[in-house]
Amino acid sequence: MSWASGYVSEIDYTHGYYRELNPLLMGFAALHAGLNQTPPKPLRYLELGFGQGLSVNIHAAALEGEFWGVDLNPSHVGLAREMAQASGSGLQVFDASFEEFASRTDLPSFQVIALHGVWSWISAMNREVLVAFIRKHLDTGGLVYVSYNAMPGWTSALPLRELLTLHATSAQGEMLGLIDRIDGSLAFAQELLDAEALYFKANPAVTERLKKLQGQNRHYLAHEYFNADWKPMSFAEVHAAMSEAKLSFAAPSGLLDHIEAIQMNQQGRELLAKYKHPVMRESIRDYLTNQQFRRDLYIRGPRRLSLMERLAEIRALRLALVTAPETINFKLKTPLGEVDLNRSIYEVFISAIKKLTTHQTIEQMPNAAVELTACASFPSFAEVEAAVKADAPSITTEQMIQATAMLIGLGHLSLAQSPSACRQAQLRCDRLNQWIVRKAFDSGDLGHLASPATGGGVAVGRFEQLFMLASAKGMTQTHEQANFVWQVMQARGQRLVREGQAIENDQETLKLLENQSEVFRQGKLGLLSQLGVRVCEPA
Repeated sequence: MSWASGYVSEIDYTHGYYRELNPLLMGFAALHAGLNQTPPKPLRYLELGFGQGLSVNIHAAALEGEFWGVDLNPSHVGLAREMAQASGSGLQVFDASFEEFASRTDLPSFQVIALHGVWSWISAMNREVLVAFIRKHLDTGGLVYVSYNAMPGWTSALPLRELLTLHATSAQGEMLGLIDRIDGSLAFAQELLDAEALYFKANPAVTERLKKLQGQNRHYLAHEYFNADWKPMSFAEVHAAMSEAKLSFAAPSGLLDHIEAIQMNQQGRELLAKYKHPVMRESIRDYLTNQQFRRDLYIRGPRRLSLMERLAEIRALRLALVTAPETINFKLKTPLGEVDLNRSIYEVFISAIKKLTTHQTIEQMPNAAVELTACASFPSFAEVEAAVKADAPSITTEQMIQATAMLIGLGHLSLAQSPSACRQAQLRCDRLNQWIVRKAFDSGDLGHLASPATGGGVAVGRFEQLFMLASAKGMTQTHEQANFVWQVMQARGQRLVREGQAIENDQETLKLLENQSEVFRQGKLGLLSQLGVRVCEPA
């Protein structure tokens, strides 16, 4: 077998950022579940199979600690190493199979080991290698993040995946590239659907899945569906494997999965409450929700906190809004339908965080074209709690804890680092962001920038990145920023697209870019400044 061991290597993976890999959020998910999991400092973190390396680079730049990563694809490793050199984070990346990496004799122990998008797409032998590696190299008290395609949610679609890969490997010429074969396989599946195959009639959800696949990024589909090894698993199977590494299940890493009221009806919650064993509870949960993708945290040697210990740790956490309050939608779409969040609680809670977030100070970077703002100082949960109780005494602490989990789960809130930690990470984040923004001249593949405030990534689109770069160059007016972006696009033969059609009129294009620049300046830009997300362009 080739060096890729059946894993797709012909085309690169997508450049996604996955905030659930942020150790701060992992720790909060465990804490919310009542377990003590505060990664020690200095943190030593390992990501097994890091893809293009955006997540591990952002976290290495934005957090204090020692970061390591390994990936099988040398193109991925080369790009990740380039990012690490740009930021000066000290991230160590390795071009090796899991078996090769595990055989090294110079590896330390780690406090956090993360496997995102790996477990379901590797061979049984490689899963055994990973379990043995974790058992040997995870510290006592350490945490493992693992995500995987789950059962029973994948049950009806398993034959579709088998059909697609069968057609790609058996019915098409070897001279075709993988993307062409993926297109051919999807077209074939559509022909089968049009022929009124009874499989699709008996499984209407698969028809919707096929429709969704046809519109998805082919690089994503290649790695998601067309590897030689591809095995959705039940929670019980994964739990059994992790137990071999002396791990105990801690909690789902996704905080929305902690809130049962939005995941299942009252009858389901009552059924779930009858069972305490984690394997039985999580298996029941998966059937109630038809789970098809799990993101889980495991701990070696968990310690359950008392109510007062848990509360003390939560009160010490700092909170940062990462969405402008006026844009937050209090209507939540769930498997049970639309749910209204209690505005009388959430609005008071969000308002308190906003009011307690201090304004930035202005600093002058050497040789910078413009003055730059530093990270804001963010309030602790205890400070927010006191402010809320002063304005609305009826709101309980537990309601505020649930609001914190809900808002983090929805992506509106994040944990924040201390001002000193922000200052230490700022220069590394500035350097990495400058490297990312330079890539925005050609594409929007890298849609996140590093925040020293949150210790993670913040979504910033291509044009927003270029507007920030224009501002760093001293172009502060919307028409200047629009002209800058338009010149970048013209040099590359690119045009704006509306409703699938390229806009050919230059004046209309400039007007649209001006509108986008103004919306960005009036809204998101101020929030990014508070989070320490900035672009520093030397004069």
